[in-house]
Amino acid sequence: MKKAIAMVLSLIMAISVAGCSSTPKATSEKDSTAASDSQSEAKQGGGKLVIYSPNSEGLMNATIPLFEEKYGVDVEIIQAGTGELVKRIQSEKEDPYADVLFGGSWSLAYDNKDLWEPYVSSNDASVWDAYKNTCGFITGNVLDGSCLIVNTDLIGDIKVEGYADLLNPQLKGKIATANPANSSSAFAQLTNILLAMGGYENDAAWKYVNDLFANIDGKICESSSSVYKGVADGEYVVGLSYEDPCAQLVRDGAPVKVIYPKEGAVYLPASATIIKGAKNMDNAKLFIDFIISEEVQNIWGTTLTNRPVLKNAKTSDFMTPVSDIKVIEEDIPYVSSHKQEIVDKFTDIFTSLQSK
Repeated sequence: MKKAIAMVLSLIMAISVAGCSSTPKATSEKDSTAASDSQSEAKQGGGKLVIYSPNSEGLMNATIPLFEEKYGVDVEIIQAGTGELVKRIQSEKEDPYADVLFGGSWSLAYDNKDLWEPYVSSNDASVWDAYKNTCGFITGNVLDGSCLIVNTDLIGDIKVEGYADLLNPQLKGKIATANPANSSSAFAQLTNILLAMGGYENDAAWKYVNDLFANIDGKICESSSSVYKGVADGEYVVGLSYEDPCAQLVRDGAPVKVIYPKEGAVYLPASATIIKGAKNMDNAKLFIDFIISEEVQNIWGTTLTNRPVLKNAKTSDFMTPVSDIKVIEEDIPYVSSHKQEIVDKFTDIFTSLQSK
């Protein structure tokens, strides 16, 4: 097994991320045929593959060595934040260095559609319908959902089954959250709340946001990690967080419980895309097929704390079965194109509460 090469980027890019707000369209017959033909002609391994990735070490260690061993491909990994990597890909458009962007949000990939090679894996047929590659160039491969995390030593007889319960006066000042204006997981929570409580533009949903942050009482954590760590450490009774780190705390025996809001939880797919003009195109397509194969999805589902995207993939006993969770579907293109508007409206509410 070859050893993956890890590097940390520290380049400062001047190119801003291009925006795009149109709704994704289903892959055309021509594009689907081209993708299918390319896939059938893909060489089965050997050679090289360069991957840019913001993913955790756990996910990379469960994936890359197995791919190298299975197909004899020499993989080079360059890791950094998604935004930084997208800027680098933008700057390298005329001469791409990497072949695949493995990880990052679906919306950011969609907003930069000019950077990606069209490709739909045959394994996409086994993906949950809501997360299929309908745009023709983004392969959802792992899911992370918004959730609540409760400290079981502190909650006592306070009922927390969903968002409505967070308005309980007994929880005032005891709820942890990051700032939706600068935390991606907190923004995902905000849009999950809006969708679950009536809709992105619904007045009652925004009234709930106002009432919730009044009960939060101005206590905003500096980062998303401060939320779940603060709950586990007993600084807060309940937190607005996301499943992956919360499930890890449960697995590790921390005094916490993961609550999936009875009003509905949104699961967002992490993306994987082939970079347009990739020098190792066959291996790039092979890698996309690999990460949504039954073999890999079962490994992720049973050893990690992210949700697989395959319908029948296995999951660990400490993960709540998806059949027991009320899952609601985010309108990702809408949220992507209205993000600043949503952030501004939240900021106005929060500022108003602070001035009282």
